[in-house]
Amino acid sequence: MSANPETGRVAIVGAGPAGLAAAYDLTKAGRSVVVYEAAPEVGGLAAGFKAPGWEWSLEKFYHHWFASDAAILGLIDELGWRDQVLFPRPYTVIYHAGRFHPFDDIFSNMPLFLLRHFSLMDVARFGLAGAYLRFSPYWQPLEAVTAAAWTRRWFGERVYNLFWRPMLVGKFGEANLEVVNMAWLWARLHSRTTRLGTFRGGFQAFLDKLADTVRGQGAEIRLGTPVTQIKALPDGRLAVATDRGGESFSAVISTSSPALMARLAPDLPDSYAAQLRALKSMGAVVMVLALKQRLTSYYWHNLPKEAGFPFLALVEHTNYLDSRYYGGDHIVYCGDYLEPDHEYFRLSDAELLERYLPGIQRFNPAFDRSWIKQTWVWKAAYAQPVPPLNHSRNIPALRTPVPGLYFASMSQVYPWDRGTNFAVEIGRKVAGMVLDGAAGR
Repeated sequence: MSANPETGRVAIVGAGPAGLAAAYDLTKAGRSVVVYEAAPEVGGLAAGFKAPGWEWSLEKFYHHWFASDAAILGLIDELGWRDQVLFPRPYTVIYHAGRFHPFDDIFSNMPLFLLRHFSLMDVARFGLAGAYLRFSPYWQPLEAVTAAAWTRRWFGERVYNLFWRPMLVGKFGEANLEVVNMAWLWARLHSRTTRLGTFRGGFQAFLDKLADTVRGQGAEIRLGTPVTQIKALPDGRLAVATDRGGESFSAVISTSSPALMARLAPDLPDSYAAQLRALKSMGAVVMVLALKQRLTSYYWHNLPKEAGFPFLALVEHTNYLDSRYYGGDHIVYCGDYLEPDHEYFRLSDAELLERYLPGIQRFNPAFDRSWIKQTWVWKAAYAQPVPPLNHSRNIPALRTPVPGLYFASMSQVYPWDRGTNFAVEIGRKVAGMVLDGAAGR
């Protein structure tokens, strides 16, 4: 597809879901696009890997879609790929009093669990507060109060200590317990579904297929090519520099982390750069194990820090998707959200496994080290934005003060939580802004 030379070329920094979605819309509109990606594959945090003998790829950091994810499912429908989307019904459990209990549906098994272990008043409060969060569209007032304070008040102290406090501490750490606002939790409960979706072949298969479509529309995707600087030129264009040289563009979209964006673009005004640097996030450490046999009966295990597990969640992926896709291996994730300076980021893979083994043993007394066929460890310093009170005032604009320079990251999808659905949504939104800006010139 040929581009209109009067509209100029567009550079996109990052070939994750946001960058690829933006590239899809821009090339479809006839723009010439170059996508720069530091990694050797497309996908960003949603990228996967494949071991010998596996039919499907596996996400490095566990991912899934919800049936309510309109942006990404809409794109898939537009591409004609809906028949390749699967929506199994896995089961989530919570650890309480030394046992795991089903606890993933706010209107069915959650109340049943509470009836067995808590008072009728607790159950009534849970139902009323849960219904409000599920059905109320008004999140703005909720960002003025912390999630800890709101859930303690409206769900009650006992339910707060059972479920909401462990969730908040697990996601954001003890230091952020009184920081995260309630709009973040509203977004998690308002539209998520118990059915979880994936793409046939894994997320990497979807992202590779989308990248091929984007290339077919004329885009160039340069893998293994990190951007080192984005600089404004006197003629109004933007220069994008890499270790391999530099090129100029009429517009640049960066989908990097806020901290990296602040470093890449020295022409940003101090006020905008300060907004970027002020955005706080948690990192993620995930160990993936390929086991010879099944470890548990459930998919997602929520683990309170107080219970002494060395990770936040254990996810047995092959209780969600059949192990035959992975050569008969039983796939288990052990994951945690941590401050970027946590010691887990410095431990070797072998050292981290030694930390995790006693915790894994607690899920199945028969488990033995000999069950482990292989392990992989994935780490990301930027994985979970931390939204404080009135966070909507902190969000940097997608159109930066530098003409032609745009920024689209998971820190800007607030109040929604990070994920591929909202990455696609923000990517397509910023692409529309680029096209509108060109039309207005």
